[in-house]
Amino acid sequence: MPERFGLYYAPPVTSELWRRAAIWLGRDAANSAELEADIGGFDPERRHAVTQQARRYGFHATLKAPMGLDGKLEGKDLDRALKAWAGAQAPVSIGRLHIAPLGRFLALLPVTQTEALTDFAAAVVEDFDGFRAPLSAADRQRRHENLRLSAHQAELLERFGYPYVLDQFLFHMTLSDQLPPDELAPVRAAAEVWFAPVLGEDVLLDRLVLFREAEPGAPFLRVRDYPLTGAAR
Repeated sequence: MPERFGLYYAPPVTSELWRRAAIWLGRDAANSAELEADIGGFDPERRHAVTQQARRYGFHATLKAPMGLDGKLEGKDLDRALKAWAGAQAPVSIGRLHIAPLGRFLALLPVTQTEALTDFAAAVVEDFDGFRAPLSAADRQRRHENLRLSAHQAELLERFGYPYVLDQFLFHMTLSDQLPPDELAPVRAAAEVWFAPVLGEDVLLDRLVLFREAEPGAPFLRVRDYPLTGAAR
């Protein structure tokens, strides 16, 4: 399988949100540094265990899910398109974040997801779908087997290679892997204390960020930021 690219939002690497999230996950996806810290009595080994997949993917919010590129295209083609697209887009408010369960996962979510944010994510999905290699039969079967999809979500999977897009999109920044029911509350409590300094701040989606998985199972790396420099409507 070739390399994969994800089109994400991630806060600036100089921000307190990025710093705290990288420490929480134990890895900075911008430079692959492994990080250790004492977080409010949350046992470091246990935190490492319950963030294994989240750590591999790096701190982000998915806009267009990881994709292999169409065989006619290369990374430089995607880079050129992202520069042009981002230069024509205005930033979008995410607003304040809060920590909440997402199924058995823990995530940072907007207090209110606005229509403008949903529309922006839909534009990313639709405008860059021409870069995506079609799903393989094995990937399609795996996703149907592992995800409990509605008929509408199954249709979106066939159309865009991912089911949680357009009207099914929920902005979130994952903080954990799936947690046992009895661990959700204590992990959430530790996260709320750790992220408290940034939860009162308004967050601005002011960039697209390209993440790359060099080969299956490799850690995703934050490759490049594309600032949104277009005029507001």
